[in-house]
Amino acid sequence: MLSGTLLNVVTVSVGSTLGLIVGQKMPDRIHKIIFDGLGLLTLLVGVQMGLETRNVLLLLGAVLIGGIIGELLKIESNLDRFGSWAQHKLTRGNDGRFSEAFVASSLVFCVGPMTITGSLQNGLTGDYRLLALKSFLDLFSSFAFAASLGWGVFLSILTILIFQGGLSLGAGLFSGILNDAQIISELTAVGGILIIGIGIRLLDVKRIPVANFLPALIVSPLLVTAVRNLEPVFRNLFSGFMS
Repeated sequence: MLSGTLLNVVTVSVGSTLGLIVGQKMPDRIHKIIFDGLGLLTLLVGVQMGLETRNVLLLLGAVLIGGIIGELLKIESNLDRFGSWAQHKLTRGNDGRFSEAFVASSLVFCVGPMTITGSLQNGLTGDYRLLALKSFLDLFSSFAFAASLGWGVFLSILTILIFQGGLSLGAGLFSGILNDAQIISELTAVGGILIIGIGIRLLDVKRIPVANFLPALIVSPLLVTAVRNLEPVFRNLFSGFMS
């Protein structure tokens, strides 16, 4: 059930390690061009995912409600504190973008239809081919991220283990929800919005507190389900007024 997730952990570990080794030998101008390239590509991926939405109002609601929840919970500041602690333990204070690297890489590796579908497929049938393809892609992504952002990328293997592995282990529980095409579309779109935020941060346009919007990933399927259940009620209500 976890074969695909464990393979993904291995590829991200290898890619991150190679990126860290190579990144230390790169001049600053090469770091800058890789950083800008990552930012542009991240924006493109985010836009493609965001366009998956079938209802912009649902997407707006999920992002706004999720953002308010995240702000109240202070997710971004708590992650920054965790990043500072981990940075001190692992890098002796030399990597000033540790928490940003962790959040950015975790989102890129774990948000998307390939993650959800592949994890469910692996958990329900043992078929890890889709996650194997994702792992191969993440190998190159982790190399580029680690070369530019540093040690925080390596820590994203914990996110992969917890989130992706959790989906595979709980596939029987989640399959009914996450096999729903509309829920997948809206989840993908919310993930795209978050990844656009990461791209904007990578390009130093604006420091958007992307982590505070993470609850939107939970709010989105709840909104889809609520609207779907309430739609017949409102339809019957309005038809009663019209008759």
